[in-house]
Amino acid sequence: MWTLQDAKNRFSEVVEAALGGRPQEVTRRGKPAVVVLSASDYARLVSEAGQHRGRFADHLLAFPGGEIDRAGALPRDVSF
Repeated sequence: MWTLQDAKNRFSEVVEAALGGRPQEVTRRGKPAVVVLSASDYARLVSEAGQHRGRFADHLLAFPGGEIDRAGALPRDVSF
């Protein structure tokens, strides 16, 4: 794990490690901030995520709870 300052000062080492198949974690102010990984690892992760993703509409339709009661308020008259 690298601090942000160390990662900036030794960025070539961070990149070389990531290209070697070891993702590099970087912290900022002591908290995890980012992970540097190779482009091929990133492409693999994106591809795998896309294969398991369903349609957003199906996700919404699967929402538990059945029917939702609508408010009984009527729209107000508006004149232009």
